[in-house]
Amino acid sequence: MRDDQKNLFLAMGLSLLVIIGWQYFYAGPKQERAREVIAQTQSAVPGAPAETAQTPGLAPAPSSAPAAATPDIALTREAALATSPRIKIDTPALKGSIALKGGRIDDVSLKGFRETVDPNSPNITLLSPANAPHPFYADTGFVGQSGSGVSLPKADTLWTADADALTTGKPVTLTYDNGQGLVFTRKIAVDDQFMFTVTDGVRNASSSEVSLFPYAIVARRGKPQTSGYAVLHEGFIGIVGDSRVQELTYDGIEKETRATRTLDGAGGWLGFTDKYWAAVVIPDQAKTFKGRFSSAGEGVKTYQSDALLDAVTVAPGSSAEAQTRVFAGAKETRVIDAYQKSLGIKNFDLMIDWGWFYFITKPLFWLIDFIFGIVGNFGVAILIVTVLVKGLFFPLANRSYLSMAKMKAVQPQMEAIKARYPEDKQKQQQEFMELYKREGINPVAGCLPIAVQIPVFFALYKVIFITIEMRQAPFFGWIRDLSAPDPTNIFNLFGVLPFDPSQVPFIGHFLVLGVWPLIMGVSMFIQMKMNPEPADPVQKQMFAWMPVIFTFMLGAFPAGLVIYWTWNNTLSVTQQYLIMRKAGVKVELWDNLRKLVRKPAKS
Repeated sequence: MRDDQKNLFLAMGLSLLVIIGWQYFYAGPKQERAREVIAQTQSAVPGAPAETAQTPGLAPAPSSAPAAATPDIALTREAALATSPRIKIDTPALKGSIALKGGRIDDVSLKGFRETVDPNSPNITLLSPANAPHPFYADTGFVGQSGSGVSLPKADTLWTADADALTTGKPVTLTYDNGQGLVFTRKIAVDDQFMFTVTDGVRNASSSEVSLFPYAIVARRGKPQTSGYAVLHEGFIGIVGDSRVQELTYDGIEKETRATRTLDGAGGWLGFTDKYWAAVVIPDQAKTFKGRFSSAGEGVKTYQSDALLDAVTVAPGSSAEAQTRVFAGAKETRVIDAYQKSLGIKNFDLMIDWGWFYFITKPLFWLIDFIFGIVGNFGVAILIVTVLVKGLFFPLANRSYLSMAKMKAVQPQMEAIKARYPEDKQKQQQEFMELYKREGINPVAGCLPIAVQIPVFFALYKVIFITIEMRQAPFFGWIRDLSAPDPTNIFNLFGVLPFDPSQVPFIGHFLVLGVWPLIMGVSMFIQMKMNPEPADPVQKQMFAWMPVIFTFMLGAFPAGLVIYWTWNNTLSVTQQYLIMRKAGVKVELWDNLRKLVRKPAKS
């Protein structure tokens, strides 16, 4: 076997292992995890408790939390919203309401995002009330010291409001008098994006001082449906103090001691992240607080992220305030970065899972986004970035292909060495190395272009898969969402047969094969035919099936990534062809293609 063939075989083998591992560990389990989530969701039938952790139920409060009445049944979303008087939320980005019973932010939908590419599909619903089918809400307030006997607002406390609507620039103030000399206020403001500012205040008109602990929580009941890919984190997330970003899955929290992880420090944020959306609480960045991720309940779990600040002492005749910000919205990169800069939120940009190659992934996104601003199409932007990346690695690829061409040119000399030392493999290798040195050949050059582009490939995969800017971004023709697989499928004759092959049990994730994956397979086939066929029959069969395997493997990948790979293969073929012609080396492509259609000679 020639060294260039060994290198190519090694590179393709490693790439195949990556794809097979990816498919086996993530694509296959994806459907099974989705089934588990659906089963768990369906278990939350009427009669099941809809709120096992009450404000601030799981919070690390210094005293027992006030328990709100738990509804006997789980209601529809519309019925749950009707159980409390509400203040309307209406901003350029958000719509929904705030419950006067409990004073919670528990009804938020995103105006700029819909469930599907259909412009008439429903808006994304992010937050829902505690007795709705999928409870997810944010709450703030005060908790007292153990045994203090102070009457504090609870989840069923009915507040009064000074307005009936919350809009940008027009905050709403809620008020509650506990009848014991303490008057609580909750001023809620919202900007034109996704950030609420909640200022909880207390005025002490009693004859004794009182110590209260400000808290903030985000809670959700039931494990939400997740994508199931390890390339993306979904679940608990936060940064507290000097800690690095803390990430826990919904299953991972159960492995913690008492299903709880505690954090402590000054500044930070914590909450929950989905693929494209998040809800987190952000305490005062100058103050120390205790953070906690926790899970509670039997069967359908209640998950909670919460923060408890140090006590504030309110003397008679004085007042105190605690400000918390609540982010509830889409993880748009520009918006998140702007909040980090303008509000001084510690490492807020890590809410987006940029991955290990952060230093490549985020700059790559900014480059694609910049080009998108010029061309108006993310697919075209990806094609242009591919050309730029190829240009960046052109000197390396040029040397690689030139070395491969030289390797081919010295094949007669290598065969002569083998004939001269047929039984002495060590001597053969010594002579080969001398030959490489004389001719200026790098025997591992064939692997370098592939090796150096692997981080770029994974970075681009992250960009396409995790960034909301790529969500529902169209290309041309039938590709209406670059972040989703090609919607066409050869196994139902591209829509002629009325069934979805991807839903076939056990093998459905292998039956996702659209037009673009087929084009990618053809481009990879041509790229492999650029080189001489291996003499070894096993290698020959392996190389022959490689494009087919990769075609099926990439069938379920986002269309944007498949388009990138296809375009990259096309550029590589063109580049290699021109370099080999310039070096005066025969290109094997046409001969290899002719062999496919030529009848074998009779023995």
